[in-house]
Amino acid sequence: MTSIKEQAAISRLLSFLQDWDNAGKVARSHILNTFIETNQGKTAPELEQEFSQGASLFLVRLTTWLRLIYMTGSCLDKLLKSIGIFLSAVNSNRYLIEFLEVGGVLTLLEILGLEKIKEEDKKESIRLLQVIANSGRKYKELICESYGVRSIAEFLAKSKSEETQEEVQILLDSLVHGNPKYQNQVYKGLIALLPCASPKAQQLSLQTLRTAQSIVGTTHPSIVDCVLKVLRTMHLEVQYEAIELIKDLVNYDVCQALLKGLVALLIPSVKETSKLQPKILNGREPLRLGLREGLLGLRSREHVRRSMGEELYELFLSNAEDLYMKIDSIQADILAANKVNVSKALSISGVSYSNMSFYLGPCGEDQLAYTTNFQKEGSEGKE
Repeated sequence: MTSIKEQAAISRLLSFLQDWDNAGKVARSHILNTFIETNQGKTAPELEQEFSQGASLFLVRLTTWLRLIYMTGSCLDKLLKSIGIFLSAVNSNRYLIEFLEVGGVLTLLEILGLEKIKEEDKKESIRLLQVIANSGRKYKELICESYGVRSIAEFLAKSKSEETQEEVQILLDSLVHGNPKYQNQVYKGLIALLPCASPKAQQLSLQTLRTAQSIVGTTHPSIVDCVLKVLRTMHLEVQYEAIELIKDLVNYDVCQALLKGLVALLIPSVKETSKLQPKILNGREPLRLGLREGLLGLRSREHVRRSMGEELYELFLSNAEDLYMKIDSIQADILAANKVNVSKALSISGVSYSNMSFYLGPCGEDQLAYTTNFQKEGSEGKE
């Protein structure tokens, strides 16, 4: 038989659940406020004690209401935070399973794609997905099997909040770790993000790609073109992350394609040069000695001489580090208007890229330098 104390606790629980069932939107909002204030940070045993071993009865009501109202956005922030108290509680595996069994992951992913939902509510959805992903490999696989990578990546590209985008990066980083079955899917999703219109999304994607590349181990053919296009951006923080990724990629089988693409990028159009020349000559790292020698070591001295003109070529040989400071507008126009196709000439001459070296650091480990500073956005790729 239950004690009088236990009977009283059960009676309070039933009364609380009845109040919830009979409450309207405003009254439920007040109930959620009180729940969040009094139960934030509690463990699963503490929640069970609070609800007289019937915490799951309240959780199922929260998840049911979420399914009913998530498309309208009404009270969504409080509702998601309340569910988060259950899912993030210590020893909360039981609550997590209950949430997933009613389609919780799909609901959270759908929230990300709804235009009427506020950014803050979507951020709460991302945080719940983080909790789920951090619970183990099978939960990461569940998110990926629910087309989660596509939904999450698209949201990162469209989000207007940098704080929210950083939360998305944390989630993607979690999904690429300890997820061998779907790590390639995450990797491809990150590459597909590079042509997006959001500089912050590009920056975060490049950062996460460095980690993903080391985990996956092999390169995807599209990564070279995507990374080279990102170098055209005028956002220096994006350029920096792209260069750091390129430094990693030269250790993979795409090194030859990368170097060929970088050489091609060194020849801007007249329109680009006249428009962006001040950006090129202001605040950029000078051409390093190793890069200069590497280019000339390609048996392309005559091509370089023809491209630059005699005076600029001699300056290039004698003091490449100060070249960007001494070049004038006329010499810039000569470079931009030249008809020499260096990369094509190299291809015809049969030069082997595997025999050349670009030494950018004192130990010869960093193999590429800044190459260009132009903006050109592409279209988003597929996963």
